[in-house]
Amino acid sequence: MKNQLHSIVVPVYQSRDILKVLVDRVSKVMNDAGLTFEMVLVDDGSQDGSFEKIKQLVALHKFIRGFKLSRNFGQQQALVIGLRESRGDFVAIIDDDLQDPPEMLSKFFQILYEGADVAYGVRKGRKEGFIKKFLYAAFYKTLSLFTNVEMPLHAGDFCAMRRRVVDIMLQFQEANPFLRGIRAWIGFKQVGIEYERAVRNKGKSGYTLRKYFNFAITGMIMFSYLPLRITTFMGILATAISTLYLVVIILVWLFIIPFKVPGYLSLVVIITFLGGVQLISIGVIGEYIARLGDNVRKWPVAIVAEETSEDK
Repeated sequence: MKNQLHSIVVPVYQSRDILKVLVDRVSKVMNDAGLTFEMVLVDDGSQDGSFEKIKQLVALHKFIRGFKLSRNFGQQQALVIGLRESRGDFVAIIDDDLQDPPEMLSKFFQILYEGADVAYGVRKGRKEGFIKKFLYAAFYKTLSLFTNVEMPLHAGDFCAMRRRVVDIMLQFQEANPFLRGIRAWIGFKQVGIEYERAVRNKGKSGYTLRKYFNFAITGMIMFSYLPLRITTFMGILATAISTLYLVVIILVWLFIIPFKVPGYLSLVVIITFLGGVQLISIGVIGEYIARLGDNVRKWPVAIVAEETSEDK
């Protein structure tokens, strides 16, 4: 199996200064293990000259192939392009920031040789600040509660897969892909390996708080109807509370004191509560419809503007 081709797919964004380090570490790991491999670097609309650096690396190393997207489509979209362009019998995914150690790749592939279909990394330690750690933990906990797929906690995109798994994942025509969720949904034999997540080597993450929020919403909506059911429950609860309040008002009017017209405060509270429930419900339904519309349009997940020549 070592003689078969191994593909390492890397989404690249604003990483000009660390690409050489990444390539050197990956090539050392793969060469030390005696594995035939290629690296597929997909530049996701970087503005720091990352693709120029990729072309320089391509000129130095025959195992590198580079692709440049026409704009910044997002990490997941860049990964889809990388998976499509990969040629290996085994395919790994690793980020460009060196927080996921390339030295894990040989362990991943060894697990695949032993019969697993997917080997994925499970983060047991993070070097980010408290706020980011809290948000990550909240994201995975919420995802596990909201989704109807058994998704391993603290498992990102860092993994290695057999070709058949990659081909099945590429059958999903999602405009807003959530690859780690798709990977968990398709099943097969999957093995998790714990590892210590390192500090980002250089630069800043391309993921902002807004992007993390959108990513979390995409994951929940793609794999669960629970948000819709929660809004239904909220509607039932609001109706029940309103009905109960109506009964109380009638009883007070009949048996205690005459009905008084003002009731300003109670009226405002009821209207505000029901209005909030309605807006939340409309928002949740709108998220599902928006993503349905994205998929119905059948637009390409991303556009490749340039790729490196194979004639070196």
